[in-house]
Amino acid sequence: MSKRIACFLFFIFFLSAHFSFAQQHPSWSYQSNIYEVNLRQYTSAGTFVAFEKSLPRLKKMGVEVLWFMPITPIGVIGRKGNESEMGSYYSVKDYYAVNPDYGTMKDWKVLVQHAHAMGFRILIDWVPNHTSPDNPWIKNHPDFYKKDSLGNPAIPFDWSDTRQLNYDNRELRDSMIAAMKWWITETNVDGFRCDVAWNVPDDFWKEAIAELHKVKDVFMLAEGDKPSLHEAGFDETYPWNIMNVAYGIYSRKSTLLQLDSTIRYNDSVYPKNAFRLFFTTNHDENSWNGTEFERFGEGYKTFAVWAFTMKNSVPLIYSGQEEPNKKRLKFFVKDTIPWNKYSLASFYKTLTTLRKSSPAFAADASFKQSISGTYKDVYVYFREKKGRKALVILNFSGNDQAISIDDAGVAGRAKNIFSGAIEKLNKSSTFTLKPWGYRVYDYLAK
Repeated sequence: MSKRIACFLFFIFFLSAHFSFAQQHPSWSYQSNIYEVNLRQYTSAGTFVAFEKSLPRLKKMGVEVLWFMPITPIGVIGRKGNESEMGSYYSVKDYYAVNPDYGTMKDWKVLVQHAHAMGFRILIDWVPNHTSPDNPWIKNHPDFYKKDSLGNPAIPFDWSDTRQLNYDNRELRDSMIAAMKWWITETNVDGFRCDVAWNVPDDFWKEAIAELHKVKDVFMLAEGDKPSLHEAGFDETYPWNIMNVAYGIYSRKSTLLQLDSTIRYNDSVYPKNAFRLFFTTNHDENSWNGTEFERFGEGYKTFAVWAFTMKNSVPLIYSGQEEPNKKRLKFFVKDTIPWNKYSLASFYKTLTTLRKSSPAFAADASFKQSISGTYKDVYVYFREKKGRKALVILNFSGNDQAISIDDAGVAGRAKNIFSGAIEKLNKSSTFTLKPWGYRVYDYLAK
């Protein structure tokens, strides 16, 4: 081998070892949004058939991806609450069946078929970390489980209605992958939201996701925030450390400076094109930590705008936010969402339409924060992609704010998304925001 060739090969090796190329996601996902369906609480019947009636309304609202919380049967032994109650969605009794409370497998397939015909994508919540104590695997494959000090299937954390799976077992890995493939081939789902993904080995995910992609170009959402989950093949993870700072802004327990530093830290450890699930609530937050009105107060809309316009975001809407539902939904029993006026549906439609209409709000659009003098409570940033630009101004305080933005990028004709007005902006423009106010400008193409 010549010295020149050897040097060239070393250079190629150096590049591959030090630079990671942007992760590719399903083409439909970049400007999309996710709507989490709590089927049990969605209607008084709590069934697939009853939920299907909401598809036209959700389509009109601009929802694109439906994530269904677990639809598999729930174990009876050790059931949370008591055996007469409905138990935790996440205590899986059978990976190849649907919860009879929700209907039949045929009902589910019809729902998926109709949703696909309307343009929706379907994710199902997958629980790979644990099963219920009465899952058939306990009896038929005891080696699929980790053992406690007495040799019994181990209980993870304090989840007494579950038993911990053992990913050191090759047959378990194959069985889990086979079950996930089955839901794609038999019911045509478009991907999975994987519960407690952070506690399942990354090398399993790398193998499993590669196998799933051989069947379909699935979208994979991990409940977890490890950067390595993206290297294993997940499209999207939870930005918990960012959200934990955001939760404290309304209560003044945290600041925008802390938010900035946390976002910069995330930029340094996550792949450049890693999608993040920004939200203002979800099933866990609502039931255990409080509604978005408890946590974000008067700023609940401001933070929703932030979640929908942040970089790397494929954002989440939880069942009932469009109503809006102002109660904590009980987790283990029937607690139907009190639907009435859908008074926030138009607000969320504005946000979903915004993301779809302009590539500047795609998850991989560039993000540039603009420093606005001493305005410590105002968050300003630009998004840009394919020649389209957007400006987002958020007042994260209970005080009126009148600001100017010393940035040449402000100049141009832009549509004020929430007022509908076309405005001519320049460096001298002053933006007056009410407490917890927000402005989003979509610049007109030149």
